[in-house]
Amino acid sequence: MLETAGLTKEFGGLTAVDAVDFALADGELCSLIGPNGAGKTTFFDLLTGVLEPTTGTVSLDGEDVTDLSPDATARRGLHRSYQVTNVFPTTSVLENVRVAAQAHGEDSFRLWRNVGAFDGYYEEAYQILERVGLADRAERPAESLSHGEKRQLEVAIALAGDPSVLLLDEPNAGVSSESVGDIIDLIEDVARDHAVLLVEHNMDIVMNVSDRIVVLNRGRVIADGPPDEVRGDPTVQEAYLGGYEPGQLAEDDSSPEGTA
Repeated sequence: MLETAGLTKEFGGLTAVDAVDFALADGELCSLIGPNGAGKTTFFDLLTGVLEPTTGTVSLDGEDVTDLSPDATARRGLHRSYQVTNVFPTTSVLENVRVAAQAHGEDSFRLWRNVGAFDGYYEEAYQILERVGLADRAERPAESLSHGEKRQLEVAIALAGDPSVLLLDEPNAGVSSESVGDIIDLIEDVARDHAVLLVEHNMDIVMNVSDRIVVLNRGRVIADGPPDEVRGDPTVQEAYLGGYEPGQLAEDDSSPEGTA
């Protein structure tokens, strides 16, 4: 479904993503992990057209999408949530999702005009809010939501337009430990009918939800396999996991990784 071949991004003398061959299958939930600066966010930016690769290709459903803009990539069915909450704060929760739904529809150039004629987008938005657990907050301004609820709204926005592939960039970032279970439930729910590529620092979440884990270090893939296999890999232990044991939530590992 989603594939890269030799995907590389260089910034001057720094190689942020180094000849990555990757494939995400239909219905798969794959987590992408690695230390800060490993290249995870840069890899997401390459997949979604935010950055142009130095070399290599990205394909979606067999179509080369390497040179497409983020908007064009999204219209092909590849949607993304972000590390940092990115919503219209003074607009209602429902309207945030409605705008996203319309942006992926046939009326994408008329986002703020004649909205009463676009009942289908409101219906889609409300159904998505029901799915992510925010339907009872639909009419509230987005800025009134808790941080965890804003993360749920980010996922709702990414779901608008019914993408085939969903990239979730640290959906647990900044969320309290009490809300971790809600995030796990949400990730597992959207993975039932989407291929999901997840970047997440919380290893309890990663080990609980993933079908497969890919580990990046210094831009290169150093491991790729099921959770138990990756957890026991000595190279991964040295580069990233250290002495991780199940149940260690490590709140400091849930912070955003920055630009790389």
